[in-house]
Amino acid sequence: RHARRKLPPLLPPTPPHMLVGHLDALNRKRIVLASASPRRTEILALLGLRHAVVPSSFEENLDKAAFPHPSDYVLENAKQKAAAVARELAAGPEAERPDMVIGSDTVVAWNGKILEKPASEGEAFKMLSGLSGESHVVYTGVTFFTRASGSVPAASFYESTVVRFAAIPDAVIWAYIRTGEPMDKAGA
Repeated sequence: RHARRKLPPLLPPTPPHMLVGHLDALNRKRIVLASASPRRTEILALLGLRHAVVPSSFEENLDKAAFPHPSDYVLENAKQKAAAVARELAAGPEAERPDMVIGSDTVVAWNGKILEKPASEGEAFKMLSGLSGESHVVYTGVTFFTRASGSVPAASFYESTVVRFAAIPDAVIWAYIRTGEPMDKAGA
Protein backbone atom coordinates (compact mmCIF):
# COMPACT_ATOMS: atom_id res chain seq x y z
CA ARG A 1 0.00 0.00 0.00
CA HIS A 2 1.29 3.40 -0.93
CA ALA A 3 1.03 6.30 1.45
CA ARG A 4 -0.58 9.36 -0.01
CA ARG A 5 1.95 12.08 -0.47
CA LYS A 6 0.97 15.56 0.42
CA LEU A 7 1.59 17.85 -2.51
CA PRO A 8 3.26 21.19 -1.91
CA PRO A 9 0.89 24.16 -1.88
CA LEU A 10 0.31 25.89 -5.18
CA LEU A 11 2.37 28.98 -5.77
CA PRO A 12 0.45 32.24 -5.63
CA PRO A 13 -0.56 33.51 -9.05
CA THR A 14 2.05 35.53 -10.82
CA PRO A 15 1.35 39.25 -10.77
CA PRO A 16 -0.24 40.45 -14.00
CA HIS A 17 2.08 41.84 -16.63
CA MET A 18 2.76 45.50 -15.97
CA LEU A 19 0.77 46.57 -19.04
CA VAL A 20 -2.29 44.51 -18.16
CA GLY A 21 -2.47 46.17 -14.75
CA HIS A 22 -2.85 49.55 -16.46
CA LEU A 23 -5.27 48.68 -19.27
CA ASP A 24 -8.13 50.82 -17.97
CA ALA A 25 -5.94 53.93 -17.87
CA LEU A 26 -4.24 53.12 -21.16
CA ASN A 27 -7.52 52.56 -22.96
CA ARG A 28 -8.51 56.14 -22.11
CA LYS A 29 -5.47 57.34 -24.09
CA ARG A 30 -4.90 57.63 -27.81
CA ILE A 31 -2.33 54.96 -28.57
CA VAL A 32 -0.82 54.49 -32.01
CA LEU A 33 1.04 51.45 -33.25
CA ALA A 34 3.69 52.56 -35.77
CA SER A 35 3.42 49.36 -37.78
CA ALA A 36 1.32 47.70 -40.44
CA SER A 37 2.18 44.26 -38.99
CA PRO A 38 -0.97 42.21 -38.48
CA ARG A 39 0.85 40.20 -35.78
CA ARG A 40 1.69 43.29 -33.73
CA THR A 41 -1.90 44.51 -34.01
CA GLU A 42 -3.10 41.07 -32.94
CA ILE A 43 -0.80 41.07 -29.90
CA LEU A 44 -2.08 44.45 -28.72
CA ALA A 45 -5.68 43.36 -29.34
CA LEU A 46 -5.12 40.14 -27.37
CA LEU A 47 -3.85 42.27 -24.48
CA GLY A 48 -7.05 44.29 -24.71
CA LEU A 49 -5.23 47.48 -25.69
CA ARG A 50 -7.21 49.79 -27.97
CA HIS A 51 -5.00 51.42 -30.56
CA ALA A 52 -4.87 52.98 -33.99
CA VAL A 53 -2.49 51.76 -36.66
CA VAL A 54 -0.31 54.26 -38.53
CA PRO A 55 2.41 52.54 -40.57
CA SER A 56 5.77 54.26 -40.25
CA SER A 57 7.36 55.98 -43.21
CA PHE A 58 10.83 55.13 -41.85
CA GLU A 59 12.78 53.13 -44.42
CA GLU A 60 14.47 50.20 -42.74
CA ASN A 61 17.82 50.56 -44.43
CA LEU A 62 20.20 51.02 -41.49
CA ASP A 63 23.69 49.59 -41.97
CA LYS A 64 23.62 46.38 -39.93
CA ALA A 65 27.42 46.43 -39.68
CA ALA A 66 27.22 49.71 -37.72
CA PHE A 67 25.59 47.93 -34.77
CA PRO A 68 27.66 45.81 -32.39
CA HIS A 69 24.72 43.50 -31.56
CA PRO A 70 21.36 42.58 -33.14
CA SER A 71 19.59 44.03 -30.08
CA ASP A 72 21.10 47.45 -30.85
CA TYR A 73 19.85 47.17 -34.42
CA VAL A 74 16.24 46.31 -33.51
CA LEU A 75 16.16 49.04 -30.85
CA GLU A 76 17.28 51.67 -33.35
CA ASN A 77 14.78 50.49 -35.97
CA ALA A 78 11.96 50.50 -33.39
CA LYS A 79 12.96 53.99 -32.27
CA GLN A 80 13.12 55.37 -35.80
CA LYS A 81 9.76 53.83 -36.76
CA ALA A 82 8.01 55.28 -33.71
CA ALA A 83 9.79 58.65 -34.03
CA ALA A 84 8.66 59.05 -37.65
CA VAL A 85 5.00 58.48 -36.72
CA ALA A 86 5.26 60.63 -33.57
CA ARG A 87 6.68 63.54 -35.63
CA GLU A 88 4.06 63.14 -38.34
CA LEU A 89 1.13 63.09 -35.90
CA ALA A 90 2.53 65.87 -33.68
CA ALA A 91 2.22 68.21 -36.66
CA GLY A 92 -1.49 67.42 -37.03
CA PRO A 93 -4.58 68.65 -35.21
CA GLU A 94 -4.48 68.47 -31.40
CA ALA A 95 -7.39 66.00 -31.31
CA GLU A 96 -5.44 63.54 -33.47
CA ARG A 97 -2.16 63.73 -31.55
CA PRO A 98 -1.40 60.47 -29.80
CA ASP A 99 -0.64 60.08 -26.13
CA MET A 100 1.69 57.21 -26.98
CA VAL A 101 3.36 55.85 -30.11
CA ILE A 102 4.70 52.31 -30.08
CA GLY A 103 7.40 51.22 -32.53
CA SER A 104 8.76 47.71 -32.87
CA ASP A 105 11.20 45.71 -34.96
CA THR A 106 12.05 42.02 -35.16
CA VAL A 107 15.02 40.26 -36.74
CA VAL A 108 16.51 36.80 -36.72
CA ALA A 109 20.21 36.39 -35.92
CA TRP A 110 21.88 33.28 -37.27
CA ASN A 111 25.54 32.47 -37.87
CA GLY A 112 26.55 36.06 -37.19
CA LYS A 113 24.07 37.50 -39.70
CA ILE A 114 20.91 39.54 -39.18
CA LEU A 115 18.07 38.17 -41.27
CA GLU A 116 15.11 40.39 -42.05
CA LYS A 117 12.11 39.84 -44.32
CA PRO A 118 13.04 37.96 -47.48
CA ALA A 119 12.93 39.99 -50.69
CA SER A 120 11.97 37.01 -52.86
CA GLU A 121 10.80 33.41 -52.67
CA GLY A 122 14.35 32.31 -53.50
CA GLU A 123 15.71 34.32 -50.57
CA ALA A 124 13.01 32.87 -48.30
CA PHE A 125 14.07 29.36 -49.35
CA LYS A 126 17.73 30.17 -48.71
CA MET A 127 16.91 31.49 -45.22
CA LEU A 128 14.59 28.65 -44.23
CA SER A 129 16.82 25.89 -45.59
CA GLY A 130 19.75 27.46 -43.73
CA LEU A 131 17.76 27.57 -40.49
CA SER A 132 16.55 23.98 -40.96
CA GLY A 133 17.99 21.79 -38.21
CA GLU A 134 19.68 24.80 -36.60
CA SER A 135 19.19 27.21 -33.70
CA HIS A 136 18.79 30.94 -34.17
CA VAL A 137 17.84 33.91 -32.01
CA VAL A 138 14.82 36.15 -32.60
CA TYR A 139 15.27 39.73 -31.34
CA THR A 140 12.39 42.16 -30.93
CA GLY A 141 12.94 45.78 -29.95
CA VAL A 142 10.15 48.06 -28.71
CA THR A 143 10.21 51.84 -28.21
CA PHE A 144 7.53 54.11 -26.75
CA PHE A 145 7.20 57.84 -27.34
CA THR A 146 4.71 59.80 -25.25
CA ARG A 147 3.48 63.37 -25.35
CA ALA A 148 5.48 64.04 -22.20
CA SER A 149 8.69 62.54 -23.63
CA GLY A 150 8.46 64.57 -26.85
CA SER A 151 11.21 63.66 -29.29
CA VAL A 152 13.03 61.46 -26.76
CA PRO A 153 11.83 57.87 -26.26
CA ALA A 154 9.94 57.36 -22.99
CA ALA A 155 11.12 53.73 -22.89
CA SER A 156 12.92 51.15 -25.02
CA PHE A 157 13.58 47.47 -24.46
CA TYR A 158 14.27 44.30 -26.35
CA GLU A 159 13.58 40.63 -25.83
CA SER A 160 15.35 37.66 -27.37
CA THR A 161 14.26 34.07 -27.84
CA VAL A 162 16.34 31.09 -28.94
CA VAL A 163 14.48 29.00 -31.51
CA ARG A 164 15.53 25.54 -32.66
CA PHE A 165 14.19 24.28 -35.98
CA ALA A 166 13.84 20.61 -36.74
CA ALA A 167 15.22 19.51 -40.09
CA ILE A 168 12.67 20.60 -42.69
CA PRO A 169 12.46 18.87 -46.07
CA ASP A 170 12.79 21.16 -49.10
CA ALA A 171 9.28 20.23 -50.30
CA VAL A 172 7.81 21.42 -46.98
CA ILE A 173 9.79 24.67 -47.16
CA TRP A 174 8.51 25.34 -50.69
CA ALA A 175 4.93 24.51 -49.69
CA TYR A 176 5.24 27.03 -46.83
CA ILE A 177 6.71 29.67 -49.15
CA ARG A 178 3.81 29.19 -51.58
CA THR A 179 1.40 30.21 -48.78
CA GLY A 180 3.01 33.69 -48.80
CA GLU A 181 3.47 33.53 -45.00
CA PRO A 182 7.27 33.89 -44.88
CA MET A 183 7.37 36.97 -47.08
CA ASP A 184 6.52 39.43 -44.29
CA LYS A 185 8.46 37.79 -41.44
CA ALA A 186 12.05 38.34 -40.36
CA GLY A 187 14.05 35.23 -41.18
CA ALA A 188 11.10 34.04 -43.32
